[in-house]
This record gives sequence, C-alpha cells and structure tokens, in this order.
Amino acid sequence: MFRKYHVETTQQLKSSVQRGIRAKISDQYPALDDVLDDIMPKKAVVVLGKCADKVNVVLVDDVPIFFQHRDGPYFPVLRLVHRYPEMMPRLRVDKGAIRFVISGANIMCPGLTSAGATMHDECEADEPVAIYAEGKEHALAIGITKMSTEEIRSVNKGIGVDLVHYLRDGLWTATA
Repeated sequence: MFRKYHVETTQQLKSSVQRGIRAKISDQYPALDDVLDDIMPKKAVVVLGKCADKVNVVLVDDVPIFFQHRDGPYFPVLRLVHRYPEMMPRLRVDKGAIRFVISGANIMCPGLTSAGATMHDECEADEPVAIYAEGKEHALAIGITKMSTEEIRSVNKGIGVDLVHYLRDGLWTATA
C-alpha cells in the first residue's frame, strides 16, 4: 500500500471530527484508552493527509500516527506499535518469512503455523494485526487477516494476512 508515501492534500480537522476519529480508534484499540491523550493531545494540531488510492493519514503535529484505506479500519503506524506493542493482536512468523515480509509480500498460512511461528492472540477475519518475527522484539509489519486464526490453523494454505504497512516501505521511511 505504501511503496511510495506522498500526501497530496492536507486538511486541518475540526475538534468534532477529531473526537470522532479518537472514538473510532478507542473502539478499535481499547488497550490505548489510557494513553490516547498522549498519542493525540487535545491541543495538538491534527491534520488529515490524503494520499493516492483513497488512503487517509492522521498526522499529529506533522507525525503520522494512524492511516485508513477508504472507510476501513484505522491502522497504526509501525512506530506507534513499537511504543505500544500490546495495542493490537499479534502474530509471529518464522525466520524464513522475514525477508519476504520486509519486501512487502503477504503472509501465507504456513508461515504462521510452522515450528518457529506463533499466533499469540486469537482473531477474526478482517481484523488488523501486528506481525512479529521469530527472534525479534519489535513488529515488522501491520496487516489485516484474510481468515480467522482458527481457519489459518485448519486450512493451512493460501494467504493468511494481507500486509498494509511494513518496515522500509514509503510510510516507514517518511517518518524516520
């Protein structure tokens, strides 16, 4: 999704729109309730950046923190997941999948069910997840599940997670 990251237009958000976005993020990521004021301070300048392919990026003081494709769920930027790793469900791929994930490839079910992989949290289909790697401390990607973790275990073939943001993509390099 973010091979290249370029904000085409920006729009400063009214406080009522900011509250709506905060409410959606709070519903989607209840683990962030205690720190949401730190992430999106009420007095901060909150801007909505519009990118290509109907992607909206929420910028707080010119720093991207969440993005949304069309009217889908809000996804956190990887740097935010590194600060708050417990904010979303976690899946771990084996060592063999790391180079493919960093290249932006979707995650196949066998990469999540092999010996080095772990599904830390149970999740449903179409749920945002953080992707970790065997032997690594921080998340290396954000994705959305194509099927539930139960189906991933039982079917064990095909795409399990569609990647939307990963290390070294356009959004990652823009926030460096």
